[in-house]
Amino acid sequence: MAARPAAARAELPVIDLLAVVPSVVFGLWGVLVLSVHIKGLYKWLSSTFDGWPVLGTLFGDNPQGRSFFTAGIILAVMITPIIVSISREVIETTPQNDKEAALGLGATKWEMIRGAVLPHSKGGLVGAVMLGLGRAMGETIAVALVIGSTAQITSHVFFPGDAMAAVIANQFGEAGALHKSALIGLGVVLFVITILVNVAARGIVTRMDRRTQGA
Repeated sequence: MAARPAAARAELPVIDLLAVVPSVVFGLWGVLVLSVHIKGLYKWLSSTFDGWPVLGTLFGDNPQGRSFFTAGIILAVMITPIIVSISREVIETTPQNDKEAALGLGATKWEMIRGAVLPHSKGGLVGAVMLGLGRAMGETIAVALVIGSTAQITSHVFFPGDAMAAVIANQFGEAGALHKSALIGLGVVLFVITILVNVAARGIVTRMDRRTQGA
């Protein structure tokens, strides 16, 4: 087996380190840096698409730096190293003989990836994406810092709002008996949603494995 290029070997520890960075670090970076500098882009998008049928409604007027969209960016940055790290490990489990056989038959590198690597790894790749989605759904501190913590229902992605996990974290300490019961119920709803996503992911991976095996 050919040795990895030096650049590739250097990138692997960086990806693994990013995957274990605490979420509060991403949240602080989002609220202190990203939300401040990205507000100009939000204003430009809002003014550019003002009056458009769908995009005008999504982007809205008077965009805020701490908003749904900023929280989405933070979550995407958080889960990408996890997905990449797991996907790399899954892809590396592809038998070397399968890759060499595809190359020996005259396949190019990309044809080898499409014909040998992806069919062997697609179940694990879906599992990696679902694992990242599960972390994003349950993330609390980073979202609470950048989403704005405003109780409102809106279609504007550049407006502040709230998330279920962030509501529980922000309000549980000062909640009364009835309020705590409502927050516990909200936590149960979040738990059920997470279980459903995991079950769906397991079903997708199992179905892909059966197709790969020709069942």
